[in-house]
Amino acid sequence: MKPVCFIGARGGSKGVPNKNLRLLAGKPLISYAITAALESNLFESVIVSTEDVKIAKVSRKYGADVPFIRPRKLATDRASMNDVMIHGIRKLRSLGYKFDILVNRDCTVPFLRSLDIDNSIKLLRKGNCDVVLGVYRQHHNPYFNMMELDPKGFLKMSKKLSEQPMTRQNSPIVYQVNGLYTLFADKLLKHKQVLSIPRILPYEISPETGLMIDTEFEFQIADFIARKKIKI
Repeated sequence: MKPVCFIGARGGSKGVPNKNLRLLAGKPLISYAITAALESNLFESVIVSTEDVKIAKVSRKYGADVPFIRPRKLATDRASMNDVMIHGIRKLRSLGYKFDILVNRDCTVPFLRSLDIDNSIKLLRKGNCDVVLGVYRQHHNPYFNMMELDPKGFLKMSKKLSEQPMTRQNSPIVYQVNGLYTLFADKLLKHKQVLSIPRILPYEISPETGLMIDTEFEFQIADFIARKKIKI
């Protein structure tokens, strides 16, 4: 049984307005995730969950299934991706889709390789975990160069050790989750939140292919990379 690729894309993006339909090197951002998922041949279905009619139309144009329109209450700032995935799993199964593994691919990670998705699925299927998170190593490190305000408004280290690291390289490794969740659907239905599922393993992805677009600056970086790749 092949996994289902699940792409959640709401219309009300705040960090980068209209992000999912915005043109990246001439194509809608969401099209990169859809096309890559379809061309990988890893999935039984490539599903887009959205409340937005325009996103649904563009998604179908690039070959994704949009078998339902997401309720608007699951497309607000207060709606979590956990809620969106749980709704999607239940809705898809009620419509006759059969799958045990759900691969949640955020469309804001346009350069994610099929190889990495395939490897995350293989890692999950080995049976030593219930979730695989795509991650990349962060050079911003709460043990070394990340700080927060204390109750009096002064800076302090975000995380302290008994012996403070002298270099970033000697600090504990920390990871940035980059929008790839590979998981057993029934585990999410049981635990309700991805990070509450007991056995989670990382799958490390390079920062170059794992770049996640959350800000206007990151969109500009991604646009530059995409144009360079296709030589616009």
